[in-house]
Amino acid sequence: MASKYERIISDCRTKNVLWEDGDFPAVQSSVFYYQTPPFTFQWKRIAELNNAQASFLNENAEFDVVPGKMGDRWLVSCLGVLYSLRNLFYRVVPADQSLNKSQGIYRFRLWWCGEWVEVLVDDRLPTINGRLAFMQPQSSNCFWAALLEKAIAKLHGSYEALKYGTRSDGLTDLLGGVVKCMPIVADTIRPQTLKDQLASTCIVTCLAVKASSVQKKNIAERLPNGILVNVNYRLSSLDKVETLMGDSVQLICVKDTFSCKPFGDKTNFLGDWSPLSKTWERVSSGERARLLNQLNLGEFWMSFYDFVQIFTALEIVYLDSETANDEEMLKNRPLHWKMKMYQGQWKRGVTAGGCRNHESFHINPQLLVSVQEKQDVVIALNQHTAVEPKVIGFTMYTWNREYNLNECLQKDFFKNHVSFLNSDYGNTRHVCYHTQLEAGHYVLIPTTYEPAEEAHFTIRILGTSALRLSCLETQTMILLDPFPALKSEDSIQKIKSVCQYEPVYMQLADENKTINCFELHELLEACLPNDYIKGCANIDICRQVIALQDKSGNGRITFQQFKTFMVNLKSWQGVFKMYTKEKAGILRAERLRDALCDIGFQLSTDIMNCLIQRYIRKDGTLRLSDFVSAVIHLTTAFNQFHLKNYSQVNVIEVHLHDWIKSILSC
Repeated sequence: MASKYERIISDCRTKNVLWEDGDFPAVQSSVFYYQTPPFTFQWKRIAELNNAQASFLNENAEFDVVPGKMGDRWLVSCLGVLYSLRNLFYRVVPADQSLNKSQGIYRFRLWWCGEWVEVLVDDRLPTINGRLAFMQPQSSNCFWAALLEKAIAKLHGSYEALKYGTRSDGLTDLLGGVVKCMPIVADTIRPQTLKDQLASTCIVTCLAVKASSVQKKNIAERLPNGILVNVNYRLSSLDKVETLMGDSVQLICVKDTFSCKPFGDKTNFLGDWSPLSKTWERVSSGERARLLNQLNLGEFWMSFYDFVQIFTALEIVYLDSETANDEEMLKNRPLHWKMKMYQGQWKRGVTAGGCRNHESFHINPQLLVSVQEKQDVVIALNQHTAVEPKVIGFTMYTWNREYNLNECLQKDFFKNHVSFLNSDYGNTRHVCYHTQLEAGHYVLIPTTYEPAEEAHFTIRILGTSALRLSCLETQTMILLDPFPALKSEDSIQKIKSVCQYEPVYMQLADENKTINCFELHELLEACLPNDYIKGCANIDICRQVIALQDKSGNGRITFQQFKTFMVNLKSWQGVFKMYTKEKAGILRAERLRDALCDIGFQLSTDIMNCLIQRYIRKDGTLRLSDFVSAVIHLTTAFNQFHLKNYSQVNVIEVHLHDWIKSILSC
């Protein structure tokens, strides 16, 4: 079956037209979505830029991409890393594309929301005064980067969104890995640390971060030693050299991701062990030849001492084995990371409980991590939004053997147990944590910082050995009778308070001393006090009460059944009040699960989702009438099931007639 790309290009060739992308049109809002643009853009196809030497890609060209007016230098740095890894580059930028055969359509592959997605764009690019406004080549005339930038902007919703991106975002989207950022501190970074990373399927990059740097147009700033500021360099290897004096010097091979030149007078690095450095005079010609023979294009040596003085941060991209096998440099490394992934969402009132500072923390998704042997793991949380991301993070607990391995940990567990680890929280797309886990079971809880914030997310766990990842679920069941019948030992005061309504009841009742839903509605309006419980005097709740208690099918209830409802209503009101601390009469959605649990219901995530969709109000809260309706609804549903659960195995067979009747009774 032909792909969407193949169908479009075939259709355009048949019609002899150039493709126009309707999903990302050539209009101002595709460039600046929130802000008013400081200038007007003209959209031009590459053929309209008066560049006779223009091409899509030249494999032998130097990386010469500059950011343009959007200033997304972070993305240029990430593209440099990608360009230096050719096999991974061709995963993102398929090489079988050219300007003269494209029909105006180009395709790219990006890691987005937990999977590789193909993004299609046309070649209409924003220009100012006939020149590209954003990413562009300096001299190579290759336009793959400008088109790839457009594909990333399409995923983000606009070019403007790229202003707020980070290198971590870019490396993740382009390489499909998990990115860990860590500062370079001379006392904590050791050569063995870097060797261990380079022995696994990860890409180690380093950069000299400088907060405030004055840029000359599109020219990146360099340090006096020639190192580019705020640009990712890639570590290739480590080696030791013996000097003529017998000293041993630890060296690091660094790849300039912006250069494809051989080691020599075109090498930009000017420090010790650079091409013109006199430090080479300290080693034998044999050692010099041995070291230089290891260098690929764009690579150079520097001492470990200079490395920790010049570079300020590492950005390490951990790749799973499947992705790493595409790159020859990574495929043969001894240690391959194995990945497990889970995709879920934080939904208000259902799974959006906020961080552990909040009492609703336990309603967040709970993931069981089972580790068979001691190993290093990298845990990454990614939220599926680029614009206005939520503040996110995660917490992990060691599993308590008292709990079932298939069920969620309950609220009391988190009150009585200390967490095993806590990530930092940040309003970023990605949060990452590297740790070591002993064999055993752990519960991982991804959260937003505040409750009731909604977003989709992906959890990825990379380990050096086998591990399992699964989502824990709460089993749906009745814990207490939510609608108990009146008993002799019940409080006389409770029953007395209801008996006072008997005269009004008898005025409304028929000759059999029963009432229907309309008469119950009138009775409740007369009986319920003038406060928020009055909201329960509505015709829908009255119909539910009749359906719950009417055993004969005539749509009427007795005074005894009315008393039972009123006593239970008072009980439900008491539970409701317990969970409406901030404002009387208003229940926040994330507390509904606990309130229903106190009534007697233990409910799964799917059922909670159905309840929230049915009863939540626009402001994310419920009133007492909503709560009462939900309780009656659930009680009726459980009653209908138990009437047919003859074998007591929580599975029933239902005839279509009975099924429809049961649904209409709820």
